[in-house]
Amino acid sequence: MPSPAIELAGTGPLTATGLGLGSNIGDKPGNIARALELLEERGIVQLSAVSSIYRTPPWGYVEQDFFANACAVGQTRLPPLELLAAVNTIENDMGRRKSVRWGPRLIDIDILFLGDTAFAHAQLNLPHKDLFERAFVLVPLAEIAPGLMISGRSIAKAAARFAKEPLEKWEASA
Repeated sequence: MPSPAIELAGTGPLTATGLGLGSNIGDKPGNIARALELLEERGIVQLSAVSSIYRTPPWGYVEQDFFANACAVGQTRLPPLELLAAVNTIENDMGRRKSVRWGPRLIDIDILFLGDTAFAHAQLNLPHKDLFERAFVLVPLAEIAPGLMISGRSIAKAAARFAKEPLEKWEASA
């Protein structure tokens, strides 16, 4: 889904970013696709690669339906908190409602990394603090960026630790 040149919001330098997307309400793959469209339409991120969609078990709060998860990488001009505000606006505009922690959601967009530097704030930590503990993030991210290193760690090697996890690529009939 790499996009043609788009006008990006913000005035900062082009910075590589990675996003994790998930949905377990309604048309799960459709929700992810719509979020990706909105990210580009609004000039938040120019996408360079999008992973397959994976069918994954819930994480954290497990008494809920399975998830569709994917990752995307691209470039943005927004600094961390503005990028967070922009993805939160998309979540809200799509109909996400607050519920229990790690609970059901129409769409969830996590910022996985933004450039090579760490960022710590009450609202956002980069790289994402649970990035290396989540198969549903590492496997799709390694699919599209196997050579990526974050905080000195190989995404591909980290993903290989989860080879036996119950992740499968989404089938159109699923």
